Amino acid sequence: MNNKERLAACFMGALVAAAAMLLCAGPVSAADIDFSKAIVIGSGPKQVVEFTDPDCPFCRKAAKYFAQRSDITQYIFFWPLPRHPKAREKAQFVLSQHDKVKAYHDVMSGKLDSQQAFAITPAGIKLQEEQYEIAKKSKVTSTPTFMLFGRIIEGFDQKKIEEALGK
Repeated sequence: MNNKERLAACFMGALVAAAAMLLCAGPVSAADIDFSKAIVIGSGPKQVVEFTDPDCPFCRKAAKYFAQRSDITQYIFFWPLPRHPKAREKAQFVLSQHDKVKAYHDVMSGKLDSQQAFAITPAGIKLQEEQYEIAKKSKVTSTPTFMLFGRIIEGFDQKKIEEALGK
């Protein structure tokens, strides 16, 4: 084997190794998530982990869809997107409330969209930052992102969600 062939073989080996690393570096499993930081909604036997943005229209559709299902338990983590300027503040507001589930539904329904200021606590800010870190470690890049029975579903694709959960 001459130097040119050795170099080509080395390059191919490095390329294969890099591809393997990228494939293995996909989203973490739900087992790696600290669920004590989530908003828990429902008590059904089917578990849904959701990364959401309070101003994302597809996240709001998902919230409306899941509100109609009694067979699931949702674990909600906020991942406010920069393109939604009030999303971070709304997430912190929800996480500052004693009744986080009610605040979540109020925000996701749009009831608070015209509100100019939100009551935010240091604990709500801290929890939002912790949820953000969980989303980053889970390699979330868009909202909504769901983890369902080991599957990752990006975007509100009702057909895929129903395939994973059943109707």
